[in-house]
Amino acid sequence: MMIAGEVSGDMHGSGVVRELKRLNPGIHLFGVGGRMMESEGMEINHHVDSLSVMGFAEVIRHLPDIRRIERSLGQLLEERRPEIVVLIDYPGFNLRFARRVKKAGIPVLYYISPQVWAWKPGRVKKIRSLVDQVNVVFRFEVEIYENAGVPVRFVGHPLLERLAPTGSREDFFARHRLDPDRKVVGLFPGSRVQEVKRILPTMVAAARKIRESHDARIALGASSGFTPEWIRSFLGGADDITIIQNATYGLMEHADVAMVTSGTATLETAWYGTPMVIVYRTSPVTYLLGRMLVNIPHIGLVNIVRGRKVVPELIQGGCTVSALTAAVREILTDTRYAQTMREELSKVKQQLGAPGASENVARNIIALAP
Repeated sequence: MMIAGEVSGDMHGSGVVRELKRLNPGIHLFGVGGRMMESEGMEINHHVDSLSVMGFAEVIRHLPDIRRIERSLGQLLEERRPEIVVLIDYPGFNLRFARRVKKAGIPVLYYISPQVWAWKPGRVKKIRSLVDQVNVVFRFEVEIYENAGVPVRFVGHPLLERLAPTGSREDFFARHRLDPDRKVVGLFPGSRVQEVKRILPTMVAAARKIRESHDARIALGASSGFTPEWIRSFLGGADDITIIQNATYGLMEHADVAMVTSGTATLETAWYGTPMVIVYRTSPVTYLLGRMLVNIPHIGLVNIVRGRKVVPELIQGGCTVSALTAAVREILTDTRYAQTMREELSKVKQQLGAPGASENVARNIIALAP
């Protein structure tokens, strides 16, 4: 039984499903997932969309539905009696469900572990009592779990299985009708509707100021889940921004500088070595509660992995048009600063490990199952 509570979990889980099927063609997998896990051969009992809710306030509104799904999965657990349960990220839900799994005497493997280094460090004690093995995607997490007595394996980051050079800058610019003699500012507003609504207008306004001062082109890497028409609704009817879909990695690789919503996209941009500014804005309630709970100095994964601030972060009230414009201009005008950032991003890339996370997790699952 596998449970992935968000779109990113579906993406990372699909690789594990693929590798489990390859290693053991007769294996049967079921539970919570999405289109990607289903396409690899998993039986989907509840779709990931039914659990993919972001922010404290949003979770509270959807709590009745979440509880209903939790009860349904409990019944499924009792009826199907899987040999092992694999939990993928989504800690609030998954750790509650792990309690039920433990009571049933079924082994639990947790992939992409709860970020106990960021908030709720006390969770590690709960994990020790409920989880048989944690598979982590960042090297620095190993020591945290080892010190707490939790069986842990570093498997590498699943991003590395799909990141690769996208081709030449000349081909990319020609394909998307970009002028190779002009700087390109890449906008990456995220894949969640709430993120785009709160962050993209600020990105667009700042990028237009950059265009005026640096004669730059603006290109927007839009999630394939959004229609171009919906994205254009944030652009004020102007056609001065090139919308790029299904070629996001190409834009990450070939942009001169990027504005990136905090999340996995920052690691993807780092892998390509593109200087960036991390931005984030959420609902006031979610932000205030987060400030009370989070105990780390940075929220950008690039800075967390590196262990210090290597790219600027503009969060909540600090995410203004003027601040974002200034941060991007500094990268474009200070060549030494930009080069130092690229060198640090190269080190982040090295710290992510080697490709093969999905196979490593699949082998750990098979070894742990009775």
